[in-house]
Amino acid sequence: MTLHKATGQAPERITDISSSRLLQNLRDYTTMAFVQLWQRQSIFLATTLLTAFYFDPFDAITFYVVILLCEFQDYMIARRVAKLTDDQRNAIRSAFIWVLINTVLSAGAISLYCITVANQQEVGEYFTPLFFLFAAALFAAMNNHQVVQAIALRLAIYGVTFLFIVSKDIWHNSPPLKSDLWLQFFTVIFVMYFLIDCSIVFLKLYRRNLEQLDTLQKEYEHTKAAYIVKSQFVSTVSHELRTPLTSIKGSLDLINSGALGPVPTKMKGMLEMASKNALRLSILINDVLDLQKIEAGQMRFRSNIVNVNDIVCESVASNQGLTRSYGVTIEEEMPNTAPLHIIGDEHRLIQVISNMISNAAKFSAVGGRVQVGCTYDAGKVRIFVRDNGIGIPEGVRDTVFDRFSQINSSDVRCVGGAGLGMNISKEIVERYNGTIDYVSKLGSGTTFFIEFNACEPEQVSPT
Repeated sequence: MTLHKATGQAPERITDISSSRLLQNLRDYTTMAFVQLWQRQSIFLATTLLTAFYFDPFDAITFYVVILLCEFQDYMIARRVAKLTDDQRNAIRSAFIWVLINTVLSAGAISLYCITVANQQEVGEYFTPLFFLFAAALFAAMNNHQVVQAIALRLAIYGVTFLFIVSKDIWHNSPPLKSDLWLQFFTVIFVMYFLIDCSIVFLKLYRRNLEQLDTLQKEYEHTKAAYIVKSQFVSTVSHELRTPLTSIKGSLDLINSGALGPVPTKMKGMLEMASKNALRLSILINDVLDLQKIEAGQMRFRSNIVNVNDIVCESVASNQGLTRSYGVTIEEEMPNTAPLHIIGDEHRLIQVISNMISNAAKFSAVGGRVQVGCTYDAGKVRIFVRDNGIGIPEGVRDTVFDRFSQINSSDVRCVGGAGLGMNISKEIVERYNGTIDYVSKLGSGTTFFIEFNACEPEQVSPT
């Protein structure tokens, strides 16, 4: 591949960049055409009505019809540009040429009409057509600067029209330099300079914004790449840690259960501590992996009809060992004997309930009690986990569900955990249009609950 002598870039790459930038310019240009469609129509209609009343109605209507045709062509070009992609170089060039052609047609129609109006006025009394031209040129400078060639063509056509209107009387009458005709001529020159300067200012601002967007895009790509690397690293390390940890935890559980023989009294405390910490590490690794899946959009959610009574019973049974390790008892509290059903993922909902049970056990005193149950009210099913622990202070509701956060106070004993469980639970619950919240009184305990719309088993088919 031959390198470009001036820049050292491949010609194909340079073409790609120029096509991409041209397409961006065309998109911005046509977007403004969409946004200001009705604004322009109201201006053209007002101009037509005004000049039809004071000048020739036939010329005014003819002008309006021609402008509508140009506007329709602009609309069709805008629709075509909206469908283009960076690799369609020929189509981008074709759209660019059509933008220039339509610019010449619309600017020519406006200029020709201004000349027509000027020819119907007395010598030197050209305020109306000159003002129309000025308004059209200023509108273009403010809104059509995205394509340099288009704004240059439009201003050039308007400039020639300006000079033609004010110069024809000077040419025919040869007035002295101090006459009003010359004053009008020099005023038009000043106005043209002002319009060109406005166009340059708006063009510079537009290009500066594009450069800033390019910079932000590059920074975003770098950040995204770093985030992907970080995610892959965390995921890989977590998986590598989980395999040996599972083996360690299983061995400790066998020893503590007495399956390998009696545990010496001196070793019992240390082994129980090791088992408890292995469990904490296992929960942490699983939370980190779940967090990575949520961020990557890879966590799988199934929508099935779930029997709430069953998942409450299963959650209580599966967390007996956990609560026992904290010296806390756990019990069911289900006043409703009739089965309650919701739409959700049984595995994920048990995970949420287990997180709430884990929190309740951690922040309960030894000998405390955790109650898990469900209730039904007004079409809503609520699953709750109640404890009589230390409670949660006011003003920290948002923090409770944040990532890597825990509530700290002088009355809170140090507990394990990275502060991921409740955030993950919130993500899961909201995935099924549910809500998660709590009520608490400092020193008297906390009740966490999740709430879903109830359903009947025959209402929804499993997916």
